[in-house]
Amino acid sequence: MPAQVTNYQCPGCTGPLHFVGASGKLECEYCGASYDVAEIEALYAEKEEKAAAAQQAAEEKAAEQKKASADGGDWDTSGFSDDWGEEGAHMKAYSCPSCGAELICDESTAATSCPYCGNPTVVPGQFSGELKPDFILPFKLSREDAIKALREHYKGKILLPKTFTNENHVQEIRGVYVPFWMFDGKAMGDARYQATRSRTYTSGDYEITETRHFDVYRAGRVTFEKVPVDASSKMPDDHMDSIEPYDYKGLKSFSTAYLPGFLADKYDVSVEESRERADQRCEGTLDAALRGSVKGYDTCTRLTGSTDLARGKVHYALMPVWMLNTKWQGKDFLFAMNGQTGKLVGDLPVSWGKFWGMFAGIAALLSIVGSIGVTLLML
Repeated sequence: MPAQVTNYQCPGCTGPLHFVGASGKLECEYCGASYDVAEIEALYAEKEEKAAAAQQAAEEKAAEQKKASADGGDWDTSGFSDDWGEEGAHMKAYSCPSCGAELICDESTAATSCPYCGNPTVVPGQFSGELKPDFILPFKLSREDAIKALREHYKGKILLPKTFTNENHVQEIRGVYVPFWMFDGKAMGDARYQATRSRTYTSGDYEITETRHFDVYRAGRVTFEKVPVDASSKMPDDHMDSIEPYDYKGLKSFSTAYLPGFLADKYDVSVEESRERADQRCEGTLDAALRGSVKGYDTCTRLTGSTDLARGKVHYALMPVWMLNTKWQGKDFLFAMNGQTGKLVGDLPVSWGKFWGMFAGIAALLSIVGSIGVTLLML
């Protein structure tokens, strides 16, 4: 496993802190703040204590959930394996001391920074004990495609800070396989709807709207395969939702042959912790199917319904994402692009220095034009 290394972050902006011999302090290269070593060590000791308590609470909760669902037809994880065979001998592991990301890759791929938080230091360690994925969806779009998409994303945004648009920054984009759980099973249920159908006609001097009300009942079952749930807490759910869907017809049986040049994130959200979201997605699939069968009405409102799930196999898969993380004034900005379809998402900041510079320029121009107008009137 990776060695224990602490990489300090600035309390003000979360940027990396570096020790500067001249001042004898830890200084932030982003916001310029400086701190005494003892001050930062005390702060991190408190954080580590809270993190340990939170981890213990999470483990106790997971154990309770597992015990509670033991007799309730839980998701079947019996097919999982950590046997990598000879492939495991050619794998490397990295750990980010700042955000906790655990990354794996083939032995020819070097990791110099964390794709999630942008931290410049990741710690190499011995690969061992990793759960082997069942499937992998290979990257279809190249790094050049991702860089081109990023430039297009930036194009025309004149208030974007220079930090985002400089060439060295754009070149830092990394390809990461993001972990997913995929759920198989069946959903059975029914639903009752209140539907209406209206028509408008004229009778003498009156315009009459006639509305008929219907009690609609539907029941059925849906068999689903590989319902996806993101298994990485470091990847924002709204980003993953925004770049979906993936075409799962391209799924391949996992092989390390797809890893050279890319990093693979290890899951840190367990199957038990994903259970609620998986159930919601499966129930939502049945509800959408039942609602889709109610046709020919102007309005349709669901009144009541019930769903029973027959939970089946759970698969572990890796999905391709091109990622770039940037810090700006204490905030993280993450660019993510679907490595198969090219669909992208990225929140961008505004450089208020540029904004006020442009405002001053426009104000000065208007002042000149106004002065000319006054002069012409006087003449």
